Amino acid sequence: MRQLASHSEKGINRNSLPFKLYEKAKKFGTWDPRDIDFSQDKEDWESLTYAQREELMQLISQFYGAEESVTIDILPMISAISKVGYFEEEMYLTTFVFEEAKHADFFSLFLENIGVKGELGHIPIPAWHKLFHQILPETMDRLNHDQSPHALIDAAVTYNMFAEGVMAETGYYYFYECLKSINKMPGLLEGIGNIKRDESRHIGFGTFLIQRLISEDPSLYDYAIEKLNHLMGTIRVEFGEQRKFGAFDPTIDERLTQFGNKQYQARVDVLARAKNRKFEEIYNLSEKEVGVE
Repeated sequence: MRQLASHSEKGINRNSLPFKLYEKAKKFGTWDPRDIDFSQDKEDWESLTYAQREELMQLISQFYGAEESVTIDILPMISAISKVGYFEEEMYLTTFVFEEAKHADFFSLFLENIGVKGELGHIPIPAWHKLFHQILPETMDRLNHDQSPHALIDAAVTYNMFAEGVMAETGYYYFYECLKSINKMPGLLEGIGNIKRDESRHIGFGTFLIQRLISEDPSLYDYAIEKLNHLMGTIRVEFGEQRKFGAFDPTIDERLTQFGNKQYQARVDVLARAKNRKFEEIYNLSEKEVGVE
């Protein structure tokens, strides 16, 4: 018989990290892209050089497509978590679809306001297509028929830790380094700030889920690290080889690589600590301990 929180003595565990993330999502995840003023962005866009517009469009098209892709691909994770009976985790995951869809809405609205129209699928580099058109959908689809710890770790590492925790975080760094320094595109930066805050919760959940699984089976630590290292050693390397940034700052490529390496090491350090923690300790981590803003 199905076990319901409403029919148990403990009810919903409001002290658990997943529920705390759910509470934060209710409070901070309801920002509306239509409340952002893009009027200055339109003027700033026209003032950029051709090379700067091309460079910025490459990153924006990749973010826009990535947000749409994860909106489509997140559903199997919600279903899998439901099937294994993690109710507080499922409560928080219900906010993922709403937030990822809103992020896609934001980038669509931004492009509309600066006057950029047309199909964007040709802009992202091949490494982007490999991650979001092949690896991510295949990894998430597996959860439809396999809810094993290995399948859940594959999904959380690929989606939360790598796509969001390394690649997207590096992209946010680019936006702030290149645009904040020239004091342009305030609407874009405001929206990116909101998205980054949402995504910090997503990343925190992914690291929590992997830690939870590792606390139950320490051998899964090596599996998770091997998966992350594979993505770093193939997809991220290809991203670095294929991207051509420098129209805003000629040193940005090197700094992006350094920042991405820092993000990677931070994820590894978090997972390493899980090997020596009990399940109850993992389940009651604070938001700060998983890097949530």
